[in-house]
Amino acid sequence: MSARPTSRLRPVAATAAALLSLAAAATAAVPAHAADEAAPARATGVFLTVTGDDNAWVRGVLLDCRTERPGHHPHAAEACAAIDAAKGDFDKLPAKKGICTKQYAPVTVSATGTHRGKPVSWQKTYGNACEMGYSTGAVFRF
Repeated sequence: MSARPTSRLRPVAATAAALLSLAAAATAAVPAHAADEAAPARATGVFLTVTGDDNAWVRGVLLDCRTERPGHHPHAAEACAAIDAAKGDFDKLPAKKGICTKQYAPVTVSATGTHRGKPVSWQKTYGNACEMGYSTGAVFRF
């Protein structure tokens, strides 16, 4: 597996930041009476993104492990358990062993926000989606 220059990662961070800004703006745009019924305006949790090579596509989801409504992550309980097992350190997510092709189709994952009150800012590029899946388990499976 060959590494790509880190300069290609800057657009991913900019994309994630733009998505977070849009989410914050959408939350702030809620009318006052609706805000009373909705969750607190201040977003908590970790915004997770998966981005394809050359920013060809991007997916993102907010995961909040501190509430009964963890967001729209399809495997929220399993993802929260994995992050808890790693004590919030995404470099220590429980990895599984498996076999992947050597096809180079890089994906970049990022996590930004707070996990159980602890700040998180993490990003990593994997050689392909299979490698990412074995390395991160359910956390980026959305």
